[in-house]
Amino acid sequence: MPALSHQDVRELHLFSEMSDEHFQMLMRGAYVQNFPPQLELIEEGAASDFLHVLLSGSVDLFSSWNGRETIMATLRPVNSFILAATIKDAPYLMSARTLEKSRVALIPSEDVRKVFELDNAFARAMVTELAECYRAVIKTQKEQKLRTSLERLANYLLRHQKREGVSHEFDLPFEKRRLASYLGMTPENLSRAFKGLQAYGVTIDGQHITISDQADLERFAKPDRLLDDPFY
Repeated sequence: MPALSHQDVRELHLFSEMSDEHFQMLMRGAYVQNFPPQLELIEEGAASDFLHVLLSGSVDLFSSWNGRETIMATLRPVNSFILAATIKDAPYLMSARTLEKSRVALIPSEDVRKVFELDNAFARAMVTELAECYRAVIKTQKEQKLRTSLERLANYLLRHQKREGVSHEFDLPFEKRRLASYLGMTPENLSRAFKGLQAYGVTIDGQHITISDQADLERFAKPDRLLDDPFY
């Protein structure tokens, strides 16, 4: 793997505190590859041969069953995936697909498990990462079960505002069909949800969102740190 890519990986929390010796053990069998958009990197159910680290671009994690597909998460750099399958030497529970041209480091899962046994700092970082993933899953489950489709959309818009640091006007980061899948809706339900949010000052024109009454939208959405991400 090129030295520059080594540094990108090293700065990721998962690898930042481990010893140089053990980091080099991981990197010896690793390599970096550029992938075009809309390429499936991981197939759900396949053996977890590599830990993937997204260095540039973006990746969707998704799952399919009985002709239906849902987006589980969208990753941006620098980020690792899918760690739990790597540690357990278990099949992937999700598939992964590039959204744009992406650069990914692939680290052999066998090496990750071996270094996990040797390096305490690496092991602690892995436990922390897995705990964060677990908490994110719980928050997603709570949102799906406790919020209506209108409330899920309202809180998504508020989270996007804060995460990206955008004003009361912004463009959706991806097409509405993907947003519907991410929020656990059909495209038709998403369209109805946008119409429902007009009463709280939200209008949409194509991909462009305008929030004319921020306070009213927040009163309706009721963002909560026990459901939403750390931006609240």
